[in-house]
This record gives sequence, C-alpha cells and structure tokens, in this order.
Amino acid sequence: MMPALPLVDPGPRFDVVTCDQRTPAWMAARLGRLTGSRAADALAAPLKNGGEPAGRRNLRIQLVLERITGQSQDSGYCSPAMQQGIDREGAARAAYEAATGEVVQTSGFLAHPSLMAGTSLDGHLGDYDAVVEIKCPLAATHLEYLRSGQIPANYLMQVRHALWISGASYCDWVSYGPEFPADLQLKIVRVTAVARELDAYELLVRQFLADVDRETDAVRHLSGYEREPGEEG
Repeated sequence: MMPALPLVDPGPRFDVVTCDQRTPAWMAARLGRLTGSRAADALAAPLKNGGEPAGRRNLRIQLVLERITGQSQDSGYCSPAMQQGIDREGAARAAYEAATGEVVQTSGFLAHPSLMAGTSLDGHLGDYDAVVEIKCPLAATHLEYLRSGQIPANYLMQVRHALWISGASYCDWVSYGPEFPADLQLKIVRVTAVARELDAYELLVRQFLADVDRETDAVRHLSGYEREPGEEG
C-alpha cells in the first residue's frame, strides 16, 4: 500500500482580520482579494473557443476596480433566500455542535500572507485543525442534498478554497433544514484535504491572480490626457 501523501507545507499561516462578517471592516479586508464564494468563477474552465468565461472575466474586472478605487464593487443585494441563510446560520452551527460533540469557533477574515486571497469561515475546530462550511438552503434544495449526498461543484470549490487558506485537515460541509424532522435536519459531508488537489488548486489561483495583477498594473498606467498629434511631451 502506498503511503498517504502529506499535506504541503503552507508556509506562514494566514493573517486573521478580527471583525464581524458583513461589517465595513470585513468588507475592507476583502477588497481586491479572491474569496471562497467566488472561487468557482475564478477557476472556471476556458470556453470551447478558448475564450474567457463571463463569470471569470467579471470577477477579474471587479477585483481590478476594487484595487484601483479602494471601494467594494459588490452590489450588496440580498435575496430572501440569502437572508434566510444568514438568519439561520447560528442555529445551524448549534445543531452541528449537538450532532458531533464539537465546539465550533468563529473568526473574522483569514487573509493569505502573500497572495491577494482570503476566506471567511462559517466556523473552525481547535486551532483551525478543521473548518466548517454551513448552508441553510430552501427546503427543496436541502432535500436534494439529503438524497444525493453530494456537494455541488461551486460549493466544493469554496470548500477547497477554505482548506487551502486555513491549512485544515478536513472541512465538514453542512446543510441545515429546520423544517425537517430532527433526524433529517442536518446533512454533513466531510471533505479531506489532499495535498495534490490543493497544489493544483493553488496553481490555478496564482494564474488567475496574475491576470488580475497584470490588468491592475495596466490600468494604473492609463492616462486620461491625450496629446494632440505633434504636441511635444
């Protein structure tokens, strides 16, 4: 049997920005950084014709604008379903603790020490030995998770982002549906950190951030003043 691959050494640990989520300090900490909620857009595969997917392009432009202007480009829109998820997160965390016997801690924003990337965890165990990602979806969606036992691809990318930033050994992805009977309210899917997967993930992140860096530099060198033909500098 081949020995298990060790996790890559993440080097210096992340920097923790202590703040409550969705506050001005939290928004400021995220400016211009790739976060877990947008990881799927950043790492979207090229189109069949080789072009850049719209989600990746829009995110790239958003991060450039945030770095140039120092202002968040998030719309701030919160749908009823999104607000429900926010309102239920505390209860979901408590339900997870009751089911697992773990004590979940919360933190503000985890910033990568050298790259413009970071993540906001829904919770962590111990000294970030493990992380918890919580979803509180509509009842029909929770039922789908109960049946499939699968994490949707975009959420799996978010989980991988959290594992990469935190250096945790695993992430428990949790779906919480309080409308259901007690034994069906939680669906927990554990994702173990695998070195080769995180190495490949980091490579793609670095490629995306390099594109953002190049465009940011190009914009900084733009000038709104155009000389007339023959005008001397």
